[in-house]
Amino acid sequence: MAVSPVDPSPDFTRRIDPEEAQLALHKLQQVLKQYDQLSEQARRFDDDTPEADRALHTLTQQRHQQEISTIINALHAADIAFILESLPEDERQLVWGQVNDTHDADVLLEIEDWARESLIRHMDRHELIAATEAMDADEIADLASDLPPDVIAAVQKGLTDAERAQLIEAMGYPEDTVGALMDFEMVRVREDVSLEVVLRYLRRLQALPDHTDQIFVVDREDRLQGTLSLTRMLVSDPETLVGKVMSKEYLSLHPLDADTEAASAFERYDLVSAPVIDDYSRVIGRVTIDEVVDVLQESSQEQALSRAGLQEEDIFAPVTSALRNRAPWLLINLCTAATASFVASRFEDTVSHIVVLAFLMSIVAGIGGNSGNQTMTMIIRAMAMGRITGSNIWPLVKRELTVTFLVGVCGSLVTAIFAWFISRSIAISAVMMAAMIGNMLVGAALGVLIPTLRNRFGKDPAVGSSVLLTFGTDSLGFLLFLGLATVFLL
Repeated sequence: MAVSPVDPSPDFTRRIDPEEAQLALHKLQQVLKQYDQLSEQARRFDDDTPEADRALHTLTQQRHQQEISTIINALHAADIAFILESLPEDERQLVWGQVNDTHDADVLLEIEDWARESLIRHMDRHELIAATEAMDADEIADLASDLPPDVIAAVQKGLTDAERAQLIEAMGYPEDTVGALMDFEMVRVREDVSLEVVLRYLRRLQALPDHTDQIFVVDREDRLQGTLSLTRMLVSDPETLVGKVMSKEYLSLHPLDADTEAASAFERYDLVSAPVIDDYSRVIGRVTIDEVVDVLQESSQEQALSRAGLQEEDIFAPVTSALRNRAPWLLINLCTAATASFVASRFEDTVSHIVVLAFLMSIVAGIGGNSGNQTMTMIIRAMAMGRITGSNIWPLVKRELTVTFLVGVCGSLVTAIFAWFISRSIAISAVMMAAMIGNMLVGAALGVLIPTLRNRFGKDPAVGSSVLLTFGTDSLGFLLFLGLATVFLL
């Protein structure tokens, strides 16, 4: 960031390898450890410290900084972002200070939101402007929420009228929509020109936009007429008109479509790019596979975290930040666990007469929770893929209950044998078997209903679902097992 860029030689090559990033992280951590030791020594210096010792200390620190710069600037921007995310706040800022200015824009775009915020917070206005000036309009829009308003205003002044209009348009779309995802670099041609003309036009460009696999065919009002694949263009007669070889079977997206819907379409149809059209069928941008991969990865991470009631956080952030993220659902979990314990306490007499029940009741609750988690995972994934509708939800519930019942019968036989082995009581084994099947059915039903109801009310079906499922299977599992034991064993 603060280091002057190094101008590589024409034959300079950089190897891209995830293992190189891991090795670089390990080296940096060793250098940073030595640097921290030097900083600790510097804090112990006093007025009596010889100047020679101070000078030696300064030179050693500078050598370590140069070593950090050499390691970090030899990496790809995505690897630099990975390393910055893997360091505590103070070390992250130290390494960021040694990143070349030429990498700033790419690193800010690659790095996770929570880490980007900490980097931007320590950059001055001139550094932020210099970094964002190297970005395209759609990339600036991606960072707009994290940048100070005066930086956005200054960057807008340096844009052309067309780029400024694109930036304002991109910033106007809600987050998690295609409009916020699309870029404006694309190739458009008319259908009444020959392929030879298109080829000459492409050769005049300095480079094709990234991930260009097709050219959009438009009319004079920029309305989409079809698409022309590069492979079809290269193997066709150059004298052929575009209209003769273009494809009229294509997928188009609307800027207000959800980005997850676009990602599902890319996955289903194996797309590399897709046009984005407005209400008048005019092409206003495109979505490419690299953006879709990011959406899929973010969606997967958010789903994994939300099932435990968490949001993404900086693992090196202060403890207070982690508490705000984790405490709410943990407190809810505490309440649900207390409720389950209260249910069990109502059967104190039963447990005191048949002590072995205390050892078996956790099996019933645990198996029910596992059964529900299996069902819930399948349902949430099916929802994300758009496969669940109002018309097929009840047949799905029946199917899951049937599958769970059959699995429960097989598993409960094993559990009944175990219960008989430790209790030598067929009656206890039978109660154990019935309670286990019942609680597994409860878990399967909750595994379908919890995400479905949350989705019906406009909530994320994955958020806190595991906590709610555990509450149901623990409380009802104890009630089933101990209730049956009270009726049939006492």
